[in-house]
Amino acid sequence: MITAPPPLTWLAPGEDFPALTRALGKASSAPGLLAAGGALDTSTLCKAYASCIFPWFSEGQPILWWSPDPRMVLKISDFRLHHSLKKTLKKYQRASRFEVKVDTAFELVIRACSAPRANAHGTWISPEMITAYEGMYQSGFAHSIETWVDGELVGGLYCIAIGKAVFGESMFSRTTDASKIALAALVAFCLAHDIEQIDCQQNTNHLASLGAKEISRDAFEMQVANDVKREQPTWRFENIYWQNLQRTM
Repeated sequence: MITAPPPLTWLAPGEDFPALTRALGKASSAPGLLAAGGALDTSTLCKAYASCIFPWFSEGQPILWWSPDPRMVLKISDFRLHHSLKKTLKKYQRASRFEVKVDTAFELVIRACSAPRANAHGTWISPEMITAYEGMYQSGFAHSIETWVDGELVGGLYCIAIGKAVFGESMFSRTTDASKIALAALVAFCLAHDIEQIDCQQNTNHLASLGAKEISRDAFEMQVANDVKREQPTWRFENIYWQNLQRTM
């Protein structure tokens, strides 16, 4: 006998999230979908991420909350600094004004990430999401890692950080490998501050090529529960982080 999945939980603003075990399973049409509704204020978003939940929805849809099992994670020790990326990094470092910056252009980064990609229809980073994550940034829970060349923002990413739990969100690139450079910088930052993993949420070939792997939601939940209690580092980038990364990888 086939057991029907539990009905989707609809949240009122401020209402607690249901147990992760209520998320739809692999056999469903929306594996990992946990709840709908609620709000995107900073308090709710912090509770969600600390509980291994993230919002993901398109314009015209209600707020949808997800907690997939398994979860795609980039363990810092598994990051692959490929030879081609090393070459690109060296090229950028020889540029007259190459810099990696942190939190100097969050609004520019998230808006660049929200731009539709080639052969894609629309974007999930809606104006409502942008406003919500700008609020997270202003509260110190969202950060941008930026690749600059000759004073121009050429790539970057943004993420959520609660304690030493880091949740990757989206990235963009305007020149070859500029977003990968930003990711390598985030890995270097994590390495310097004893941060063990970056949440990648969903499995993609691109992330897998850089060393990300799936782990069980239970394992992810245990790691996050520990990491959110640890003291959050100061979010800045120092050039010595590159040396540590290149020596370690």
